[in-house]
Amino acid sequence: ETSDIDYPVLYMHDGQNLFDDVTSFIGEWGVDETLNSLFEKTGKGFIVVGIANGGEARIAEYTPWSHEKYGGGKGEIYIDFIVKELKPYIDTTFRTKEKAKDTGLIGSSLGGLISFYGGLQHPEIFGKIGALSSSFWFSEKVNEFTIENARQRSTRMYMLVGGEEGEEMIEGQEKSKELLLKNGFNPKNLKTKLVSDGTHSESFWKAEFEEVVRWLFNIN
Repeated sequence: ETSDIDYPVLYMHDGQNLFDDVTSFIGEWGVDETLNSLFEKTGKGFIVVGIANGGEARIAEYTPWSHEKYGGGKGEIYIDFIVKELKPYIDTTFRTKEKAKDTGLIGSSLGGLISFYGGLQHPEIFGKIGALSSSFWFSEKVNEFTIENARQRSTRMYMLVGGEEGEEMIEGQEKSKELLLKNGFNPKNLKTKLVSDGTHSESFWKAEFEEVVRWLFNIN
């Protein structure tokens, strides 16, 4: 209200879990506290758009492809909503930096999968991808998609998985990394991390969130 500064924007899924224990599923990420602390230390500020999931519709929203057991497959519609409706609204309502290099898409679990998908599908919109504990196991079609969309010029991606999340999760991240690099993704713009005692939980993503943002936006 008192300045004319424009800010980069983080679009984050599972909005219920980002800011408040009361609305969260099993604990919050502490996104506001983390970014306030980061601002105090570095002077780097962000606008965060936390998009609430649709409850029972969450699986459908966060999956670009369907699963024989779990259904889903409406992720393209969800990403189109962000690209064509939500981001234009945010950019006209708030003081944002609109370019892809200033726009992040971050999520965990199925939210990691849809961040991976949305970022590679729309590099002209999202230049920073945070794919945390991504559910690459949901569909083998992610492999073909990765091969087709790996060749990115400036997209930066941070991929995170915990050692306690199971072999399927660890192997999924490793496979996706391999396919990205083999098919033209700039290795300088890709960071993957395996935390040996990391679990599939909000507390894990909360602990790693600041590092994710720092790396994506080159904040020392």
